[in-house]
Amino acid sequence: MALSLLYRLVVCVLGLLRLQRMDAAAKDAEILVLRQQLVVLRRQVARPRFSWPDRALLAALTKLVSRESWAAFLVTPGTVLGWHKALVKRHWTYAGRRPGRPALPQETVDLIVRMARENPGWGYVRIVGELEKLGVKLSKTSVASVLKRHKLPPAPRRQGPTWGQFLRSRAKGIVATDFFSVDTVTLKRYYVLFVIELERRVVHVLGVTDKPTGAWAAQVARNFVSTAEEAGKQLRFLVRDRDTKFTSTFDEVFRSVGAEVVVTPFRSPRANAFAERWVRTVRTECTDKVLVLSQRHLEAVLREYVRHYNEARPDRALALAQPVARPAPRASGKVVRRDVLGGVIHEYDRAAWTRPPLAWRPLLQIVGPLPFVSPRVSARAVPVGSVGG
Repeated sequence: MALSLLYRLVVCVLGLLRLQRMDAAAKDAEILVLRQQLVVLRRQVARPRFSWPDRALLAALTKLVSRESWAAFLVTPGTVLGWHKALVKRHWTYAGRRPGRPALPQETVDLIVRMARENPGWGYVRIVGELEKLGVKLSKTSVASVLKRHKLPPAPRRQGPTWGQFLRSRAKGIVATDFFSVDTVTLKRYYVLFVIELERRVVHVLGVTDKPTGAWAAQVARNFVSTAEEAGKQLRFLVRDRDTKFTSTFDEVFRSVGAEVVVTPFRSPRANAFAERWVRTVRTECTDKVLVLSQRHLEAVLREYVRHYNEARPDRALALAQPVARPAPRASGKVVRRDVLGGVIHEYDRAAWTRPPLAWRPLLQIVGPLPFVSPRVSARAVPVGSVGG
């Protein structure tokens, strides 16, 4: 805007120099021409638009033109005076801090929210007292405003678990089951029956078949129930839809171990959301990226993917932990990449150390382990720095 205003001022100065060389008759003729053009412009444009440089220049030129001649402007005198006041206001505006109290440090805000969420029974005064123990002095009003801004109600309303906490605490022993289909390269369709544990999102593929029947579903269900009993797992509820392949025999298999069968309403996939979400995951990450050749090939693909899903894939519902808990990782060591399903999925882990050759073992018993022993890399494990991508 400053450059535009400077350009217009230069144009006006050059115009004044040009007027100095013109005689009175030529000036009068040019004034008449400009006035006629202004009349035509007013008939065509109801409200002309001016940029800020135009407004500043016109407001400055009003000092050189008498009030009686202001009728030559395209705007009213009140508009020109308003522009001038706005320019004065902009010129004398000083930058200052916003009114009100200074904002709390983000670390303090996070601490208040953390205390409120981890301790539903604590009120404002209790949180103020806990903060004073940590050297942070705040008022009750400040704590209340922070909790209100984060949509946390007062303590009496925060007592007791939320619906999410209530369901998660009772997810142990609840399993959901469903079918999904996979088409091979020869357009033959296979059906996969699986079970997912709601507590840790552990998935079990019960079987793959091209002719799903009630008897087949009941038999693979018996195999799963028998394995779950041997592992010491207690099944409390089974969530399934109204597929005709889930017969009364299928339900009796789960009732025999004390599980209650919960059937979802008609056309309500969200009632079995955990199973439906896993179907989307396995399609997106596995079956849509692999050309399945046969039933045996599909079983091998699903076996490898389920192993990856249960033991290596972080789950957002579990705070990025794996469904099957893993031991704490080592903080040092070379990072290697393991290809899953021929490179469709990659896993990263710390490489283990190789066992020294038999000829070196007597020497190692004397001098200790050598520091330059290379890490062991499996047949499908690739060092991260040795491949592209």
